[in-house]
Amino acid sequence: MKLRFSLIVGMAVMIVAAACGGGQPEEVAPAVDSAAIRDSLARLEAQRRAYEDSVRRAREEQERLRREREEAEARARALAAEVRNMVAMRIHFDFDKSAIRPGSDADVMQQKLEILQANPALQIEIVGHCDERGSDEYNMALGMRRATAAKKWLTDRGIADNRVTVRSMGEENPIAMGSNEDAWQQNRRDEFNVTAGGDRLVKPSGM
Repeated sequence: MKLRFSLIVGMAVMIVAAACGGGQPEEVAPAVDSAAIRDSLARLEAQRRAYEDSVRRAREEQERLRREREEAEARARALAAEVRNMVAMRIHFDFDKSAIRPGSDADVMQQKLEILQANPALQIEIVGHCDERGSDEYNMALGMRRATAAKKWLTDRGIADNRVTVRSMGEENPIAMGSNEDAWQQNRRDEFNVTAGGDRLVKPSGM
């Protein structure tokens, strides 16, 4: 009798367990908000593009500034070279004379004066030359008188004495070969060399 009762109770427990499904209940996965994820990804993509655009603009600005700086430096070099060429323009003299001739030679000296005034750091050397006629000693002295005359022309108009040096080459360095008036006229000259302050020259206004 007890055995039958135990069997009945056991079968009842099994039936109840089967009816309840047995084991642990399944966990339910949380719902995924796909729209929020898309919005987040879109914001990240927009931020990435904005960053890349800012980097690109910064690089373009750096490149623009670099080009402008190089162009400005090139213009400054070209201008300095142009002014140095003006400084280097020769003047010429009559036979056995050292006076600055009126007209074109005086105009060249006036140009040099204005350049020296506009460029306070500029220093020059004036070298006097002669044609082949006359002794070496006489021509060395004449060349010095010619260089000194050009220096005095400048210093009389306000250029400091220590900005201009002079020397003579006499007849030793002709630029035109030949024993005729055309060659002699070219060789009777003063030459002008920049000795300091010639890197950043400016052109006087109106020149």
